Amino acid sequence: MNKANLGVALVTGASTGIGRATARALQRAGFRVFGTSRRAAAERSDGVTMLTCDVTDDTSVARLIDQVLAEAGRIDLLVNNAGIGLLGGAEESSTAQAQALFDVNVFGVLRVTNAVLPTMRSQGKGRIINISSILGLIPSPYNALYASTKHAVEGYSESLDHELRSFGIRVALVEPAFTRTAFEENLTKPDRSLAVYDAVRAEMEVQMRKAVEAGDDPGVVAETVVKAATDKAPRRRYTSGKLAGQVRLLRRFVPESAFDKSLRRKAGLPV
Repeated sequence: MNKANLGVALVTGASTGIGRATARALQRAGFRVFGTSRRAAAERSDGVTMLTCDVTDDTSVARLIDQVLAEAGRIDLLVNNAGIGLLGGAEESSTAQAQALFDVNVFGVLRVTNAVLPTMRSQGKGRIINISSILGLIPSPYNALYASTKHAVEGYSESLDHELRSFGIRVALVEPAFTRTAFEENLTKPDRSLAVYDAVRAEMEVQMRKAVEAGDDPGVVAETVVKAATDKAPRRRYTSGKLAGQVRLLRRFVPESAFDKSLRRKAGLPV
């Protein structure tokens, strides 16, 4: 396919933030793009066809894939972007709340991927890009459950890439750091807050807000996705933005004890 027709792309969580910027960037690059949102959105937005889908519901996901195939006949690229956050001490979340987080961030990726794979296998080609986070590579105090979901996506994606190569399908991860979106405004709060964590949790919320305000524009992540989608020989990991690249390098080469001290110092925790 030439640059004017790179194929059909499906982007979950495309109504705002990284998903919206990614859908638009892919459309400009030459893909025919379908985006999803949990609630009804404008049917078409800047050349992107918007469809409703709840990634936590098998029936909703199956209906989405049927709609895309009915309109476009194929799916060449899947970008799993839909996700939610949770900020608080790990002890402050019930098992039910943790399961709800994993249902979106991990099992949502699994549902949509499994629904798309039969089509990609029959085509003999396809690419899947999972939006991870730099928190999929490092620990993150008061983000333990969210970081756990991203660590899970990392392991799943790397393993899946090995499984699917013989079918002409590749899987890649895009790992942003902080991005200027409304993500922090939509953070889930712990469902059983404990007073012992109040002070540090409040400080972490302040740090999160400042980091997001100073973070990368969503367009930076979107361009990384376009690169991952169009590279002839895709890598398994693409860090997005200067900070993400620095953190990945430090995690790889700095001794564990030194990295631990630096992380605690940055988080305002006793070293």
